[in-house]
Amino acid sequence: MNDLLITLVTALHLGALHPHEKALTLALAFGPFVVLGAVIAVRRRQDAREAAQQEARPEGQRDR
Repeated sequence: MNDLLITLVTALHLGALHPHEKALTLALAFGPFVVLGAVIAVRRRQDAREAAQQEARPEGQRDR
């Protein structure tokens, strides 16, 4: 029942939009958060890779 109510409220809030307009509205609303999540994931992988490379270097070598 709660899911039905949420769906109904969302549909009423968006009004009578064409399906393409609904898709565009949702993409504009949530797209930036998806892109931000992807950027964070990529940067964390790069940082982890760099940290692993730093640990693998001999003690006498440093970054220049």
